[in-house]
Parts: sequence; structure tokens; C-alpha cells
Amino acid sequence: MAQPHRILILGAYGFFGRRISECLAKIPGFELILAGRDLNKATALAYQLGLHANNARVVDATDPRLGAALKKLGVNTVIHTAGPFQGQQHGVARAAIEARAHYLDLADGRAFVAGIGALDAAARAAGVSVISGVSSVPALSSAVVDHYVQYFGKLEQVAIGISSGAQLPGEATVRGIFGYCGKPFRVWENGAWAQAYGWMDRRGFSFPKPVGPRLLGRCDIPDLELLPQRFQTLKTVSFHGGFASDTGHRLVEWLATQVRKGRFKSALPFAKPVYRVARLLEPLLPDRGGMFVRMAGPDEDGRPRALTWQVLATDNHGPYIPCAPSIALAVKIARGELPEPGARPCMGVLTVDDILSVLKGFSVREIAPPVPMQL
Repeated sequence: MAQPHRILILGAYGFFGRRISECLAKIPGFELILAGRDLNKATALAYQLGLHANNARVVDATDPRLGAALKKLGVNTVIHTAGPFQGQQHGVARAAIEARAHYLDLADGRAFVAGIGALDAAARAAGVSVISGVSSVPALSSAVVDHYVQYFGKLEQVAIGISSGAQLPGEATVRGIFGYCGKPFRVWENGAWAQAYGWMDRRGFSFPKPVGPRLLGRCDIPDLELLPQRFQTLKTVSFHGGFASDTGHRLVEWLATQVRKGRFKSALPFAKPVYRVARLLEPLLPDRGGMFVRMAGPDEDGRPRALTWQVLATDNHGPYIPCAPSIALAVKIARGELPEPGARPCMGVLTVDDILSVLKGFSVREIAPPVPMQL
């Protein structure tokens, strides 16, 4: 009998880690190691998933001996969910390479994901795949663009947006969001680099029912750096994010305005109190969210064309969407369908179908755009 594929999930009892652990625990052929700094929480999760206490381990992402620990545990794949990734170094990925384990993360930090290529030579030498941003962005967003770029003679614009449901991500993710509120970052607009500010430049987007209209603000994500590199014809790439609550969105936008005007040095001190209040208000907010990818440019005959792909989630199942790419890729790796050894962002690794197939049985619905018939 083949040995089970041993996966260590770092941050297993966190917001995304718990959902990934829950899904992988239902798939035969895996042996899970639920890891984090708190053994009690990891053990409690193991019991909740029908596993045993020895499936839980204390693992510190900052431990300089992490590589040796992973090797001792016989880990085949590491899934790193312990954010925030903004400002984080690649220590966990380096440790995975040292242990000759494959590595996936759910990073949304722009510099973190875009910089993973620095480990490429080491990953190749170890014969392992090190893939960063295995989440809604850039894994799913770029897979959508990869799928529909064929319908354009020249893809010139990509606009991406995500609006969450009632359930907030973990406090670490909220800190990551508040960290760049009102802070400048560069965006690719009209064929040149320009400056935008976090959670400003408000836009509205009307998702189909039952999600409906949402407010969105500028966010700094890896796609802003990576998509112009991947698709050389692009003139503009944008990303806007938002919340289930318009009031909550306006509050974050107000904080961003104060930071930009210099009245606050940072919005970070507000992250914890806002997070606590928002958690109390969750039962009053809609359990629905959505994501869109809008593409535009001329077709092969020079006529303007625009396509909008969407995915909607209800019943508070939206948080499973950013988890789906890492689950899909872990399954592929366990089956021997390995990405080429090396270190890179998660682009061109998974298809839209690969990712959405994980979400069967959840309240998640894809709305694919109508496309021209191919002769």
C-alpha cells in the first residue's frame, strides 16, 4: 500500500487553515499535521476533524530550526497559511526546501509573492515546487485571465474585485489590510506606472442577486505587479476590494483618508478594535460575497470586446474560495502531477476548473461570460 502524502498545514486552526484542513481531512491518501504555536488549538481541531492528538504539532514559522523539524516529521508538502504576509520573509519556504518538501502558501502580499522567484535555484536543486499566492489572487484571478485571453486580439485591461460576506478573515489578515490603508503603491495604468492609495478611489460594482451592489476600494495585491509581466499587451490592471457592510467600507475609507492626509501615521492601531466590533456585528450582515474579473480589449478584427467573469458565494461559504487553489494543488502534487521544480507565483499552474471543482457541494456559483463561437 502506498504511503499517505504527509501535509503540514501551518496555521491550521486559523481562518483559512481550518477550512483547508477540513477539506483535506475528507480526501483519502493524506496524512495531516495540524501545526501552529498553540498545541491546545491544534489538538482541538484534530479531534473536531476526526483525527488524533498526534496529528497536532507545535510549529513556529520563525524557528530557525524549522527545516530540520520538517525533515524529522517526514513532511511531503507544507501549506503556509499563517499571515499576514505583508512584510514577512520567505523563511518557511526556505525551511521546506531544506526538508525537500513542496511548499504552497496563501500569500496576498505583493512583495512576498512577486519575490518568491529568489528561491528558484534552491528549489530546483532540491527537486521541489515552491508556489506562492495559491489563493484567490493570483491563482484564481490569473487562471481566469489565462482562460479568456484567447478571445482577444490584444488584451488591454484587467479589473479584478472581491467583496466579502459577513465572516471576517482572521485578525492577521485584517492587520495586513489596515497596514496599507491610505499608503501609496504603484499601479499599471494607461501603459505606465502610476500611484494609488490603499482603500481609496471608491468604486461601485453590482453583482447579480443575491449579492447585489457593493462598494470597493483600491487594494495592493500581487496581480498588480505580475499580470503586466505575464500579458505584455496590458495597459491597465486594477484591483478593488470591499466588505459586506457599506458602513464598514466607509469607515476603512475614512481611516485611509486620514492616513493619506498625514493625520494618522498608520491605520494599524485601529485594526484590533475594528476587528472586534466587526465580529460582534457578523450576525447582522449578509452571508454573501463575490469576485469578478473584467477583461477588455480589441478582438482579432479590431472591434472592442469586454468580458466579465464572476463567482458568487452564499451561506458564508465565500472563505472557501481562497482556500480552493491550495487544496486543488495539494491533490495534484499527491497524485504525482507535480508542477515543474522551482519557485514562482501561482500563475499558469491551475485552471479555473481545477480550482472550482474543489468547491462542489458548497454554496458557490460561477457565472461565466458568453463568449464568441469559434469557427
